[in-house]
Amino acid sequence: MKLTRTLTALAIGLVLSGAGWAQQTMRISISVGQNSHQGVGIDTFAREVERRTSGRIKVQTFYSGSLGGERESIEAVQLGTQELTLTSTGPVPNFVPEARILDIPFLFRDKPHARAVLDGPIGQEMLGHFDGKGFKALAWAENGIRHMTNSKRAVNAPDDLKGLKMRTMENPVHVAAYKGFGIVTTPMAFPEVFTALQQGTVDGQENPLSVIMAAKFDQVQKHLSLTGHVYSPAIFLMNKAAFDKLSAADKTAFIEAAKEAVKANRARVDEDDSKGVAELRSKGMSVIENVDKSRFVSALAPVNAEFEKQFGKANIDRIRNFR
Repeated sequence: MKLTRTLTALAIGLVLSGAGWAQQTMRISISVGQNSHQGVGIDTFAREVERRTSGRIKVQTFYSGSLGGERESIEAVQLGTQELTLTSTGPVPNFVPEARILDIPFLFRDKPHARAVLDGPIGQEMLGHFDGKGFKALAWAENGIRHMTNSKRAVNAPDDLKGLKMRTMENPVHVAAYKGFGIVTTPMAFPEVFTALQQGTVDGQENPLSVIMAAKFDQVQKHLSLTGHVYSPAIFLMNKAAFDKLSAADKTAFIEAAKEAVKANRARVDEDDSKGVAELRSKGMSVIENVDKSRFVSALAPVNAEFEKQFGKANIDRIRNFR
């Protein structure tokens, strides 16, 4: 009898622990494939969370927009129907308007400058703006520096962009800037882009090399110009209520896991940037590397004047001049 009771207690314990595990499974999603800078990011994050919580919390990873595009995933995290997402800042201003300033073209000198801003006091201040909107922003990650591709013609100068139908992110700052180039802007969720390019619904798009390669845009785009017009941050977002329910130790575990994930994500962006041009050329793309960026900056002078009114020149200069 004693043995039976012991075995029964053990079985009940196992069932209860199994139920506990089920309650501690969370989901995180990205809109691009697993073999990408964002895929490396969420894979690292999931592994680190499990390790740092001794397996009590598991994070399931979803790729290629299988839970919806970026905007849908952000909405789901805000509502609490999904716990986590890693997203570019494309649709973020629709939820946290203060983040719009980061998407101004030619705001950052280069990746080291952008990373220093986001990891420093300006970026940390910005993370705080998410708290009141239903999110816990865990860390700034990276999408990379954006470049232009299209199927119509080589883009050497701003005038070459006039009249091109380009997919843009669902981001008001990007839309305003690209209209300043004379682009016919077509805001569209990322999972729809490949088909739109394939069918000729749009002529082109703009994204970092990491995304262009991960999405296989070389199959539907002929011309790539390294315009480097926007640094595109990404961000680890968590539902605020789900974060608040965690113990203090687990909150730290999630934040530290996100920091490790950012390191892996940025390293992959650097790797993709170093090999991307050669790889895309080998797949048949025509690449213009030496673009005169000053001409693109000059073309945006009227739009930048509007941005200064909108965001305040001092706020923009604080980022531009950060050392």
